[in-house]
Amino acid sequence: MAALLTQDYVSGIFVDERIGRFPGALSLADINLDGAARTPRPAMVVNFRSFDTVCGEPVRCPVVIADATLQQGQGTHGSFSRAETWNFMALAGPDFKTGFIDTVPTSNADVGRTVAAIMGLDFTDKGALVGRVLREAMPGGVMPEVRSATILSEPADNGVRTVLDVQSVGNTRYFDAGGFYGRTLGLSQPPLLPARQPNLPN
Repeated sequence: MAALLTQDYVSGIFVDERIGRFPGALSLADINLDGAARTPRPAMVVNFRSFDTVCGEPVRCPVVIADATLQQGQGTHGSFSRAETWNFMALAGPDFKTGFIDTVPTSNADVGRTVAAIMGLDFTDKGALVGRVLREAMPGGVMPEVRSATILSEPADNGVRTVLDVQSVGNTRYFDAGGFYGRTLGLSQPPLLPARQPNLPN
């Protein structure tokens, strides 16, 4: 852990709470990776550093320091930058508003939930990460309340801390960006009074 906190390619560390809590890192629970899937559970997740190429549109042309063989411009999902979490989605048809731009956070998990609602399918959720129905995009739908929060780790000995910017709609949490201040594209600025915020509902 101490070695990772000093590497210039690292921007954020998330550790399984069963191992413990560490200054400079947040937990897997903070990013909803502490579930009961059959796949092996990681002991630690390391976020790669990202930065702007100064193209004028940072979220469209970032650079990620990653363990992939892709070159710049080939695309990757290897960091927790806003360039990776801010994606385009379009819904069309008689069940959706025409020309509507949804400024409320959404995710891939919401698509299946929304299609099921349109088709009148009845099913039982398995687990807690089930998404929500995008009712605001449907005729007569209203914009829901959105809550924003920043979760901060305790600082490590060298002062770095893992930061997580999230938004929530009801009990559905969306991740905007995560990492160390100054090393993740789109991450919020340091607060005046840094303190770890309580977890939002999953």
